[in-house]
Amino acid sequence: MKEINSQVACKSLAIGEASLNVRPILKWAGGKTQLLRELLPKIPKNYCRYIEPFFGGGALFFALRPADAIIADSNPEIINLYRTIAANVDGVINCLKKHKNTEDIFYKVRALDWTKLSAEEAAARTIYLNRTCFNGLFRVNRQGQFNTPFGRYKNPRILDEENLVAASSLLRKAVIVNGDYMDVLKEYARSGDLVFLDPPYLPISEYADFKRYTREQFYEDDHRELAGEINRLHNLGCYTILTNSNHPLVHELYGQFKMEIVNTKRHISCNGKGRAGEDVIVDIKPKARLILRPVLEPLPAQVLKYPPTRFMGSKNKLLKQIWSVASQFHFNTAIDLFSGSGVVSYMFKAQGKALVSNDYMAMSALFAKAMIENNSVTLSDGDAINLLEPRRRSDRFIETTFKGLYYSDEDNQLIDTLRANIWALKNPYRRAIAMSALIRACIKKRPRGIFTYTGNRYDDGRRDIHISLRQQFLEAVAVINNAVFDNGKENKAWHDDALELQTMEECLIYIDPPYYSPLSDNEYVRRYHFVEGLARDWKGLEIQQHTTTKKFRSYPTPFSTRKGAAGAFDHLFRKFRNNVLIVSYSSNSLPTKDEMISILSKYKNAVEVIPVDYKYSFGTHGHKVGDNRNDVQEYLFVGF
Repeated sequence: MKEINSQVACKSLAIGEASLNVRPILKWAGGKTQLLRELLPKIPKNYCRYIEPFFGGGALFFALRPADAIIADSNPEIINLYRTIAANVDGVINCLKKHKNTEDIFYKVRALDWTKLSAEEAAARTIYLNRTCFNGLFRVNRQGQFNTPFGRYKNPRILDEENLVAASSLLRKAVIVNGDYMDVLKEYARSGDLVFLDPPYLPISEYADFKRYTREQFYEDDHRELAGEINRLHNLGCYTILTNSNHPLVHELYGQFKMEIVNTKRHISCNGKGRAGEDVIVDIKPKARLILRPVLEPLPAQVLKYPPTRFMGSKNKLLKQIWSVASQFHFNTAIDLFSGSGVVSYMFKAQGKALVSNDYMAMSALFAKAMIENNSVTLSDGDAINLLEPRRRSDRFIETTFKGLYYSDEDNQLIDTLRANIWALKNPYRRAIAMSALIRACIKKRPRGIFTYTGNRYDDGRRDIHISLRQQFLEAVAVINNAVFDNGKENKAWHDDALELQTMEECLIYIDPPYYSPLSDNEYVRRYHFVEGLARDWKGLEIQQHTTTKKFRSYPTPFSTRKGAAGAFDHLFRKFRNNVLIVSYSSNSLPTKDEMISILSKYKNAVEVIPVDYKYSFGTHGHKVGDNRNDVQEYLFVGF
């Protein structure tokens, strides 16, 4: 176990170094000005960002003057105030100059609908009412209408121009959010951040409602939910400070953390004798976190029986690293959302795990059907040879559609013969083995194993290109048969959209999606359209006859754009937030490493990144990025 290093990539803050002396803009019931003496010593010397999701008057924020902050509140009127002061403090000041401290003007201003005013007029109204109403109690009724009476103060300070200008300078450095505290923390909190939480106090009373300046109530269940979120922040690696009343429920919820009880005064109470109280400050340091340290160990011999492939993005070279991470978690079932070549699914199967192997490409689903879901069925040598004989009438689809493009006329005729015979097989596993063997034979007969060009201009003299397609097919059947084994589990091959899959509890989720890069495409269909067509028998596919390669229209995928990829990751991480997640992604792809961490941290308490030096079998567009296009770091993002 290792204590998190909060100083990495974080901003140092020394209290009192800022030259500006900024006070809270609003008088705030339950404000923390009187607790600053106790709060400030608890601020860590180094932290990343300051986050305050129950902002209200913001006493601690204005005292600390953080260089990087997220401040938020659920009250849109309060948020309008701070945003407008940040954006146009002069406009707010000019509006405030028009307001006078008279009862008649007060009630006229109070009757205005702030949502129908300009941002500056609404902000000035908020300050004016706060400064002239009874006890600074900015209270709203169930209809959201301000209903605190006139305060009858002789000379309230309605306009503090110097302080507003100073506050504007500070607020411009902050991200100001209107939203529920839970959404704000899920969106923004990261390891090393300082989170200050000042929720509506216990006991549940009208005072708690006053404190938030909203119509919302904050009940016991809400406090328990807050405690759960604080535990998440603790596990995530945040510094968290919570204030509340000295109530038994607070001790029940936070008894494991360091607490300080402080005598305070309640500025709002119908009974003057009841204005003394006790606050509790809960000081929560980041939890010491497990740092995943992969130890590479030999894989079971069975893994080596999986047919080798040059499939784009295959993780054959990373199997030890993937298993070294996965093996540190307890799980019985693994879900491979984007199985591709199937080698990772096969590795998990060889390690005795139940598998759900999924891919949106039919050819990948066939590989999984033949060697992941299938535990015992093989295709005999005799049956394989019989498939090569023209026993059924061929539709000559390959021979006529792809004539002269990829294979000889003789090979095209043989492919049509195999297609007719394979699709007539009744056993789904024998059919999957045979079609997988045909796909493998077709890929191995192509220079570079792809179908983005025609002819054989990339012939490098390899044996695979020069032996017959017949021999390739029979050899493929043999290696697939050799890969079939029973791991004693019920395994499944799915052919679905990963974004639409139903969640499954207590599973490890492995995610290896198409990698988006602006320098090269990630269209698997464009590279493998011919063999994907074989897997689908071209049913439901629209061949684009005007193209040289006779490819069909690609499937839509969000991973074809940067924004789409980020959205898809967010969707997947949210969907599988209750599962251990292992994500493969490349250093030359987008979203970036930091962006991926940010997205994953929204849904996981702990996030680790394990870099692995990697070299692609072949790259594209090397002239655009230099000689090292194929040398990258492959990242394993781990969320748990």
